[in-house]
Amino acid sequence: MFTKMKNIDSAFRYMRNFTLLVIIACACICCYSVYKSFQLVSHIQSKIYILSNGKALEASIGERKDNVPVEAKDHIKIFHYYFFTLDPDEKLIQSNITKAFYLADISAKRQYDNLKESGYYTNIISGNISQTINVDSVMVDVNQSPYYFRCYATEYIIRTTSTVTRSLVTEGWLRNISRSDNNPHGFLIERWATILNKDIKVQNR
Repeated sequence: MFTKMKNIDSAFRYMRNFTLLVIIACACICCYSVYKSFQLVSHIQSKIYILSNGKALEASIGERKDNVPVEAKDHIKIFHYYFFTLDPDEKLIQSNITKAFYLADISAKRQYDNLKESGYYTNIISGNISQTINVDSVMVDVNQSPYYFRCYATEYIIRTTSTVTRSLVTEGWLRNISRSDNNPHGFLIERWATILNKDIKVQNR
C-alpha cells in the first residue's frame, strides 16, 4: 500500500512539474508573440506612402536632425531659384519674389528694393530679358545654430542678341521656424548677402 502511495505521489509531482513547464513555455511564447507584434506595428507605422501620378511611393519617417543638411540645401536652392528666375512679365516676377520672401527675412527684401530702385526689373521687362539660375553647390555648417551657409551658383541672362553667364556667390544663416505651406522646410534665411556677382562669359546669339 505504501509503495502504491509513493507511486501516486511521484506521478503527482511529475504531472505538476510538467504542467508548470508547459505553463512557463506558453507564457514565454505569448510574451515573444506580443513583443514581435509591437515590433511589427512600430515598423509599419514608421513608413508612409505617397501617391504620385497614380503610383504609391514608400517614404520613411525620420528625425529632423538626420535630414537637416538635405533640407537646408534644398531650401537655399529653392530660395535662389525664386529670387533669380526672371522673365519679362511683371506678374511672374512678383509671384516668384513673393515666394522667395516667405523663405528669407528682411535682408532679401532689402536686396529686392535695391534692384527695383536701380531699374533692374524694369530693364528686364522692357528689354525682353530672361534670367535663370543653376545652383552649383551649397555649403551648410550644421554644427552651430543658426546654420551658416554659402551658395555657389551660375546665372544665365538671356538677351535678344547675347547670353551672359555670371558667377554668383551668396552667404547667410538659416534659422529653424515652423513649417507651413509657403515654407515646407521650416527654415528662414537671415542676413543674406551677395559676396560675388560678376560676368564670366558673353556669348552672341
